Amino acid sequence: MAVNAVLLAALSYGVYMAVVSNAEGTGYSGLGGGSNTNPGLLDRLKGKSDPAVPTKEQFLKPDGIYFGAATVKAPYDAAELDRFSTDDGGIRPTMASYFLDWAHEFNPYSITAAYEHGTLPVLTWEPWHGGVQNPAGGVILDTNTSQPDYRLSNIINGKFDAYITRTATAIADAKWPIVLRLAHEMNGGWYPWSEAVNGNKPGEYVKAWRHVHDLFDKAGATNVIWTWSPNIIRPKPNVKLQPYYPGDAYVDWVGMTGYGVHEKTPETTFGPTIRQLQTFTKKPIMIMETGAQIDSRQLRWVNAFFPWLKKNPEIIGFIWMEKDRDTGARANWRFTSSKAEQQAFQAGLATLHLATGQSSTPDGQSSTPDGKATSTTPPASPTPTGSTP
Repeated sequence: MAVNAVLLAALSYGVYMAVVSNAEGTGYSGLGGGSNTNPGLLDRLKGKSDPAVPTKEQFLKPDGIYFGAATVKAPYDAAELDRFSTDDGGIRPTMASYFLDWAHEFNPYSITAAYEHGTLPVLTWEPWHGGVQNPAGGVILDTNTSQPDYRLSNIINGKFDAYITRTATAIADAKWPIVLRLAHEMNGGWYPWSEAVNGNKPGEYVKAWRHVHDLFDKAGATNVIWTWSPNIIRPKPNVKLQPYYPGDAYVDWVGMTGYGVHEKTPETTFGPTIRQLQTFTKKPIMIMETGAQIDSRQLRWVNAFFPWLKKNPEIIGFIWMEKDRDTGARANWRFTSSKAEQQAFQAGLATLHLATGQSSTPDGQSSTPDGKATSTTPPASPTPTGSTP
């Protein structure tokens, strides 16, 4: 099923215009664009002052729904995003999701590349040396929880302060907003930053998060959209989320990882977690990773996903895992895994008002009929270091 032609044309123009030139120099006009590169943007991201640089606040309460994609080469490869938009998705994402472990340095060009393609960069930043790759695809998470160098106590006590400060300084110098998902899925037991493994102790996760946040503040990295992102509670139903929450002063968005696995509806997948989150915070919610496992229920789940989004205005966007076992994921989550699912996804996506990257109404409330926020994702990037779903 083809997407709405008017909507697609508007989005394509928005992507093209994401980076433009004006009398002030390079200017920003929104998310959702093509592979057009403007050389002036590179200079701005090297630290030059420019009043046209968008602010973090501009993205916090968007004017529509963010549609992100986690692709193989995000956020660097414009051609991959072009193929995704024309051959696979029909509508270009407005966010680009990529991963980085703490054994590697942050590349500021990832921010530049994302905005050049009209996407908001979304970095999952993982405090470990990375996972052991499974020859059959994905990461063998259960064998990687014992990494003593990356105990939460070492983060708290300053062992990584130099690395954290270098990263914060590079992000601050870039000036443009970036979504930072730090130490995600902490309520599970499959990463070394979980309090249940690696010699960690109760209460250390919050202390580590706040320590990193304070170092970013000290470095002037006020362009970070801090996203705290547990896993849905299904695998660990007895682990409460609130003890891991750093507090509203340290968080901008609340994220979730959740995939449709043998479930009929997204309400079954996400509902219990959302209800628990809303007992201790009213921050906007982003679904940071999602997809549907291939089985007899997959198409039903995808068909239900978009109407469900519209009924839950506290959710401002989602990032779809567009990978399979051959490209680093632990299952085939791609909405392009079958023609029927691709058509259902495209049809559902066309019913949403996607975020443009512009400010919402002056009082911070969404101006869209659904009362939701959205954004775009950048082109695909090299295979991320760290975990894969």
